[in-house]
Amino acid sequence: MVRIKWLKSAQTDLHNIFEYIAKDSKRYARLQVERIVNRTKILRKYFFSGKIVEDFSDPTIREIIEGNYRIIYRIVSSREVHILMIHHSARDLGKRILP
Repeated sequence: MVRIKWLKSAQTDLHNIFEYIAKDSKRYARLQVERIVNRTKILRKYFFSGKIVEDFSDPTIREIIEGNYRIIYRIVSSREVHILMIHHSARDLGKRILP
């Protein structure tokens, strides 16, 4: 089974998502964060399931989608995946820098 490591950048993104949604509803903010975290669990068995992120031209950088959020991760090895960032699909990914 693959180890999933959340990098600081992704943890910060998750916190920011929570804070933004919590302005209107803390309950919905918690639910959204839970959905994102739960979605990443699929990577434990199927880390190649995400599609390659064309913006970065690197076959090890992939994404899975949860609602309006792109969960961008890097396949480090056959035993480890790093969650790099959580990015809202309405925003320009070109302005983000990979950690």
